Amino acid sequence: MSKFLSPCRRCLLAALLAACAAAPLFAEDADLTPTLADGIAWYNAQDWPVENKAWNDTARYFARLPSRAEGVVPDDVWRLSQHSAGEIVRFRTDAPAIRVKFRLFSPQLAMPHMPATGVSGLDLYALEKNDSDRGTWKWAACTMPQSQEDNVELIGGMDPAMRDYMLYLPLYNGVDALQIGVPEGAEFHAVLPRTDRPILYYGTSLAQGGCCSRPGNLYTAMLSRRLNYPVLNLGFSGSARMEPEMGELFAELDPVLFVLDASPNMYADLIDQRGVRFVQILREKHPDTPILLVENHIHAHSWIIPSKAEEDRTNREALRRVYDHFIAAGDKNIYYLRADNLVGEKIDNDTTMDGSHLNDLGMYRMADSLEEVIRPILGL
Repeated sequence: MSKFLSPCRRCLLAALLAACAAAPLFAEDADLTPTLADGIAWYNAQDWPVENKAWNDTARYFARLPSRAEGVVPDDVWRLSQHSAGEIVRFRTDAPAIRVKFRLFSPQLAMPHMPATGVSGLDLYALEKNDSDRGTWKWAACTMPQSQEDNVELIGGMDPAMRDYMLYLPLYNGVDALQIGVPEGAEFHAVLPRTDRPILYYGTSLAQGGCCSRPGNLYTAMLSRRLNYPVLNLGFSGSARMEPEMGELFAELDPVLFVLDASPNMYADLIDQRGVRFVQILREKHPDTPILLVENHIHAHSWIIPSKAEEDRTNREALRRVYDHFIAAGDKNIYYLRADNLVGEKIDNDTTMDGSHLNDLGMYRMADSLEEVIRPILGL
């Protein structure tokens, strides 16, 4: 039976409320001893685990692949794995002001097509309590990077109530050092990552964050907040090509769902060469874990550039052949998401920066499409 999903939105709301009520927000707190300087208590973010990090044995604390992957995965993948895309530092404080002191991995703070707030920024969300057990995560502040190393007030003038916070790390830069500062005497608790099995999202520059304005607007970040699940962001700009070595690394993990969204970096012939084997590698260790294949979204200018339209068509047909292979083999846990409505009704003029990379609206619509499919897969 085909698994092209189009669930009832009315049912999704009821499922969302039930899931939120049942799921715990956080693991236990971890207590820390700060360094005091000029009336500020500084807490080193490397003293407690970061959320959405798949491996602990990394060369840099906030890197995304284990150190043993160097020289095994392609050089560009290794370089991009030093970026902290998708990672979150969680904490709880009653402080009226929050500072950050940080040193970034790269002095390149911005790109021609993406602002420094997205490439290198830190993005703060706070939990507003409401009638639900979960509350609502709301944006609070972001840094506007001026230099590779800085000490800045992230937010001030707040009502000093105890709140939970999530600090999203940079999308296209790494973090070599990070401290969170609050006024001396304020209460502060590190919050450990959630222990739920995560969603693993493997993708391209879009998944890494190209080109949203700040880290919290990345669609995997939106999904994590909406679904109340950790999401491992394994997006590698221009470098998601389903190498067997990447499949072997992913197979070490135990996610609740594999999302494979690599086809935008792969032409049809490469999908034909690698797609089936990549899924087989995951299936050898995870015979029953759901796998979602995501088609390449339609390029916004394909209506006027025939070669782009042809590239989109052949790319989608190749990925569908991978899906059909496993359906024919009797795989009951493989799913498929069409490109037709990934970032809007068929496609519109307002969702991309350059015809391919998503702006904030495109990220929002991508999150909508993925959420609609992932909820029933996970039985939410």
